Amino acid sequence: MAVKDRVLSLLEENRGTYISGEQIAKQIDVSRAAVWKAIKRLQDEGFSIEGINNKGYQLSQDTDILSKQGIEQYIINKDFYNLEVYKTVTSTNLLLKERSHEAEGLVIAASEQTNGMGRLGRTFVSPKDTGIYFSILLKPKFDNREITLLTAIAAVAVCEAIEKYSDDKPKIKWVNDVFIGTRKVCGILTQASFSVENLEPEYVIVGIGINLYQPGDGFGKDVDKIAGAVFDTQEGNIKNKILAEVLNRYAYYYLNFREKKFVEEYRKRSLVLGKKISVIKTDKTREAMAIDIDDLCHLLVEYDDHSTEWLSTGEISIRLKA
Repeated sequence: MAVKDRVLSLLEENRGTYISGEQIAKQIDVSRAAVWKAIKRLQDEGFSIEGINNKGYQLSQDTDILSKQGIEQYIINKDFYNLEVYKTVTSTNLLLKERSHEAEGLVIAASEQTNGMGRLGRTFVSPKDTGIYFSILLKPKFDNREITLLTAIAAVAVCEAIEKYSDDKPKIKWVNDVFIGTRKVCGILTQASFSVENLEPEYVIVGIGINLYQPGDGFGKDVDKIAGAVFDTQEGNIKNKILAEVLNRYAYYYLNFREKKFVEEYRKRSLVLGKKISVIKTDKTREAMAIDIDDLCHLLVEYDDHSTEWLSTGEISIRLKA
């Protein structure tokens, strides 16, 4: 680990309090000059670090920069996750796909995506420094019919993380979007590879993008009418906290998958149950009522002609009132 990264780890561990340059140097076994250079590099990268003679250095509580060291302060299941954090990537899902041969639990996170991926070939807008974008590599050992539940776990984990650090009560628009009010604040893209021989999953990548703040110039004309953000103003060290909390919740539900505790949490947060929706298929769109969600998180709909259908995948729309 580079000197800069080791210095940042110590500053994160002592965030909000001063730690002397001498103490830092001693703990990581480098010179005081090396510590000073590392501090300067971190300050140049945007970290708010104050230095005072006879007191040392302090990482401000208000510093809100995504970092491996910052996230790891809040991770519970450190043995499960292997975390990598970057400023800018093309797509965390694409990068993880290239490394799908590696061990389960690899997470790639970034502060910006230049080619963020959405469902159905769409682009997921991923502006610099206003959101968090990350993907989790999984190697599940259960039936391929249950793979869609890995998306449901992500939706619940995101909702619970937002609830922990805000006053909002997010809702889940089946199957993979998280809304606050009438605005979409999170999208989830799950991609899988299956064995040709037995159709068992070889790997699954769960990609999550959360809009924490509104970009200064908006999300772009294509999504400005629907996209929103969790917070109106900067909220201190929230990027690291929320990303870590999503990972904590995800690991809990995934490692205890057979208990299916997340299913009821998914139902409770449904944005669509009991409401009129449009079921969108390639050849037509039909109006329906969302009736129920089963233990595989399939959606039961009743059409205007009173016929019913269980939807396992697909796209729906709902008209939301401000």
